[in-house]
Amino acid sequence: MIFGKIDYINLLPLHFYLKSSKLPSYIKKSIEYKKDVPAKLNKALKEKRLDCAIISSIESKRSKYKNLNIGICANKKVLSVLVEKNSNAQNDKESATSNALAKVLKLNGKVIIGDKALKEYVNNKEKYIDMCEKWYELTKLPFMFARFSSIKNHNSAKRILKPFIRKNLTANQRIKIPNYILDYYSNTRKISNDDIKNYLKYIYYKIGKKELKALSIYTKKIYI
Repeated sequence: MIFGKIDYINLLPLHFYLKSSKLPSYIKKSIEYKKDVPAKLNKALKEKRLDCAIISSIESKRSKYKNLNIGICANKKVLSVLVEKNSNAQNDKESATSNALAKVLKLNGKVIIGDKALKEYVNNKEKYIDMCEKWYELTKLPFMFARFSSIKNHNSAKRILKPFIRKNLTANQRIKIPNYILDYYSNTRKISNDDIKNYLKYIYYKIGKKELKALSIYTKKIYI
């Protein structure tokens, strides 16, 4: 099974779960080898160079994919999907969902996502608009930024990931990230351990009725 990986802090709990699981070593190695930004994973899955991956939620709507109710979700705030105030309109090349969301929200400015966005936010949040916050103001719903999709080996992926959701239903149940992993991401992303841990409080992974409703509304707004 060829498993794609978004190498962002928001998926640290999933990465650690997979790393510490009893998966065959060849699958773990393929996950590390096939890590990239969302837009490139979208393309890789579409071209069948991957069996499965967490991809942009807008891309996951394609009929060719089977989806699990696992993704990257946030409610009210996300801290890492931003539009820079008083800037010229510019898409983030790493994204698909967030670029479209900026248009839905009628936000004109530079879109910035992922760990680089989180770093900017914690250093100077007054400079940015949190798109999840704006989405909640508009809809009173959470937002699904990405979703686990597969084009092959869907049942195997489902079996592997089902326990992950059970372990992450509430903040108290969430997988704890070891300090050595936090230190690595803190050093490589230039974001403090405390800011990483605070950020992960805003992220959750179980997709339910509200998240699916939000995706449906978002998709319809894109094509109006």
